[in-house]
Amino acid sequence: MSPYKAVETEDKSSDVVWHLASVSHEERVKSHGHRPAVLWFTGLSGSGKSTVANAVDKMLHDLGCKTYLLDGDNVRHGLNGDLGFSDQDRVENIRRIGEVSKLFADAGLLVSTAFISPFTVDRELVRGQLQAGQFIEVFIDTPVEICEQRDPKGLYKKARAGEIKNFTGIDSAYELPLQPEVHVKTAEHSIEACAKQVVDYLKSHGYLKAVSS
Repeated sequence: MSPYKAVETEDKSSDVVWHLASVSHEERVKSHGHRPAVLWFTGLSGSGKSTVANAVDKMLHDLGCKTYLLDGDNVRHGLNGDLGFSDQDRVENIRRIGEVSKLFADAGLLVSTAFISPFTVDRELVRGQLQAGQFIEVFIDTPVEICEQRDPKGLYKKARAGEIKNFTGIDSAYELPLQPEVHVKTAEHSIEACAKQVVDYLKSHGYLKAVSS
């Protein structure tokens, strides 16, 4: 469980009000021809989150969907460049991504996010910020032994050597999703098959009705 509560805005000025846009959420959704959602890919480092999320994004784009992909490493180059990897910073990392994802969903897009997001409470916080049905948890379930064998960035090797602290799966906990909407096993299936599993979920649950014919 995350040891930190979600960051709350304190002392909001009474001068800060919500600006109502002329184009409504419903109008944006209608113009895209599909329902918006946040595909929240979660799993250990090396599990295949980014690879599967990227494949899903490409499949959806090819179907004519309006999409965007938020990747953990990419976001840390800018928006979250000031954060480290302590438990507290991981919580703030996910809080910010949750807020950005909510904006994309409000714009009517299908946004994929690839983040370890190790704590259940933080993933559920993001779910709670979105409209019903907009948060789709995609558990990239890959055994840590397989992730460590892959080790594409050499991070597990550094963590085992004590060069990296608070590394998820080694000396920092990862809380398994108990009821993910989509349960993907990259050690058993190809990337294409894993991506298709996610897209098939969207099709079967009516998200792509206007674009999948």
